[in-house]
Amino acid sequence: MEEIREAFGQKLVELGGRYRNLYVIDADLNTSTRTVLFLESYPKRFVQAGIAEQNMVGMAAGLALEGKIPVVCSFADFLSKRACDQISISVAYANLNVKLAGAYPGLFTGKQGGTHQAVQDLANLRAMPNMRVLAPCECEELEQMLEAMLEYIGPVYFRIPRCTVDKITPPDYRFQWGKGVILKYGTDVTLVGTGVASQWLLEAVPEIAKAGVNAEILHLPCLKPFDVDLLCASAAKTGTVVTVENHSCIGGLGGAVAEALSENRPTPLIRLGIDDTFVESGEDDDLRNKYGLSTDCIVAAATKAAGIK
Repeated sequence: MEEIREAFGQKLVELGGRYRNLYVIDADLNTSTRTVLFLESYPKRFVQAGIAEQNMVGMAAGLALEGKIPVVCSFADFLSKRACDQISISVAYANLNVKLAGAYPGLFTGKQGGTHQAVQDLANLRAMPNMRVLAPCECEELEQMLEAMLEYIGPVYFRIPRCTVDKITPPDYRFQWGKGVILKYGTDVTLVGTGVASQWLLEAVPEIAKAGVNAEILHLPCLKPFDVDLLCASAAKTGTVVTVENHSCIGGLGGAVAEALSENRPTPLIRLGIDDTFVESGEDDDLRNKYGLSTDCIVAAATKAAGIK
């Protein structure tokens, strides 16, 4: 298993050698986000902004106007809420080439407390015009995303979760904007994940199979642009859909899937995520159990969905 944030820091260093206009701006969290690796390699292209996310986004906008590629990094909760106005006006409205890295998204922030847990960041950023929104499921996918982001000119928000992950995408998988991937083919129900939740879906497959359900597993790394075609093709085959995400049920993956299906392929849908509530700190497995995201909860939702189509 590998740590996504460590892969993030290492890939930034590699890209920094190829893109001499790549800058990193951090909110006094470089050891947590692993941007410290970029600082050690390219100290003149690293800006320590302190605990001032609004100012940090303004700095990034100025750098982008001067032809630089700034990567802005802070905890996802602070970046997506405290600096929301600056991101909206200075970056998205101006359509500037700024990359926003939201670290420690969702439930898993260690013992930092509810103030640090971003369960609405995808909803906030997905609603902004011009903004692209990504949630990687593994280290290799994140690395490919970073490559694609630096080639793309425009604002992007992406998540850097605090957890270890396995490689789960096929050997020939290559990240593409607005495209998802089928991790497992099935016929009875479509299970849709994004980010680390796609790992949970694959972990649940053996138990789902024991329940007599043949599940198709989709991983959708792009919340915006969104792979409507892949989703609807799978829904047409299985007749029922379950979404699972490390985020609120409102406005994230579940919201995007509900929008796409209602407009293109009306299909019974069950959404698993944070149920419109502020959350608590704790161990990762305990939090998954408390907020209905454990393997048992995924199995129950899959079997229920397979029986209601």
